[in-house]
Amino acid sequence: MITAEHDEHQKTGTSKRRPDKRSASPERVSAPEAMRSAAEQLGELLGTRPESVSALKPTDEGWEARVEVVEVPRIPETTSIMASYQVELDAQGNLMAYERDNRYTGSQVDR
Repeated sequence: MITAEHDEHQKTGTSKRRPDKRSASPERVSAPEAMRSAAEQLGELLGTRPESVSALKPTDEGWEARVEVVEVPRIPETTSIMASYQVELDAQGNLMAYERDNRYTGSQVDR
């Protein structure tokens, strides 16, 4: 079957390519995927296993997450030094930036 596109290619030696849906800008990863990605990649960079992802929100560029990490483990655990990290991910879940926001002991609670 000869299409108009094929016919034009034959006449001019060029072709107009239709946008391939697979090569179009990739869609944003899901929230659960973004949470796992933030924790895994930050843990890899810090050399520790994050405790939790306490916040996640979509941004224009991808995702922004807050990840809680035990920085200085102690016994009892309530005296361990924790840190909260702000993590920026692109739409595909790749870590683009991170920054430690604050440190606190495991026994502290928000008021």
